[in-house]
Amino acid sequence: MAETENLVAETAERIFADLAFAQTINHDPQGGWKAPLWQALEQAGLPLSWVPEACGGSGASLAEGFAVLSAAGRAALAVPLAETMLAGWLLAQANIASPAGAMTVAPCGPKDRIKDRIEDRIEDRIEDRIEDRGGRLSGRARGVPFARDSRHIAALVHGSQGLSIALVSVSQCRIEPGVNLGGDGHDTVTFDDVVPLALQPVPRGFDPNALLLMGAVARSLQIAGALEALLDASVRYANERVAFEKKIAKFQAVQHNLARLAGESAAAQAASTSAADAIAHSPSFDDAVFLEAASAKIRCAEAAEKGAAIAHQVHGAIGFTIEHILHRFSLRALAWRDDFGSESHWAVELGRRVAARGADELWPLVASR
Repeated sequence: MAETENLVAETAERIFADLAFAQTINHDPQGGWKAPLWQALEQAGLPLSWVPEACGGSGASLAEGFAVLSAAGRAALAVPLAETMLAGWLLAQANIASPAGAMTVAPCGPKDRIKDRIEDRIEDRIEDRIEDRGGRLSGRARGVPFARDSRHIAALVHGSQGLSIALVSVSQCRIEPGVNLGGDGHDTVTFDDVVPLALQPVPRGFDPNALLLMGAVARSLQIAGALEALLDASVRYANERVAFEKKIAKFQAVQHNLARLAGESAAAQAASTSAADAIAHSPSFDDAVFLEAASAKIRCAEAAEKGAAIAHQVHGAIGFTIEHILHRFSLRALAWRDDFGSESHWAVELGRRVAARGADELWPLVASR
């Protein structure tokens, strides 16, 4: 299986190297690089990696898909590859065939909860929601990545009959454009009596937190990949930049900063890959998976903040210019911290989960990972 994972990741990396090179993208602000890149990704079957062949996908394993996301992070990819993979995975849970083209998922944040109609009448002014009104969806989802660049949205819906999964055409929704810190689409999607293209109940035993956990691990892997790229760029620059007649990599302060950056990168890599491995080899989203996924998002978000600051400090003023590629990685790593739950959200949820298990269960849970 490891060899297959490597082959899939290598395919993705070759496509990214040929069609998503950071400097090339920097010199193409009109986005002419996007169409050829997406075409190559679709031809390789990467956007629908997690969709079974019976539902129109590639039928790749979860581990293979996670390897692709790591590579996407190292390329600071600014197309909805991760989002389409997550949407395809969600639709596959309800045996809904995935359509061609880019997709995204909703909701992408824990506050966009979906409520039944009785709760909505009580709390309508307090919380945004998406709900199933007899086959029609209503509500609003904030911070949906690449919504206006996608053709379809896979939505997790709460209705009077319980959880459902819906496939929705973006053309039926109202999109309020927004951007995240990295300059990518981060839109508000309003569902106003939208008729879904498909609507199916979730399978028995489906965890309501599964989409957020999958998204959190996906973003953790992307952050870890971006930090790898930041480390490589910083080491390379430090070995090229000369100050006071010697390379700045010879200065102890710079060496110390690079060591700290390497530590943050390694920590993010370890946490994210461990969480991905836990999901790939677990039959359900149990407490062990929750611990791994939540911990990964917390640690990778912290690493993004510290690592981006160090990388920019090593590069000095040049790293802040729009012409330099550094910001492509640092800003996206910082932006990904808040998608699918921020570190503070997962810290609170993890604390609640541990408290509910009791003090005697904490050490066996931690020691088993």
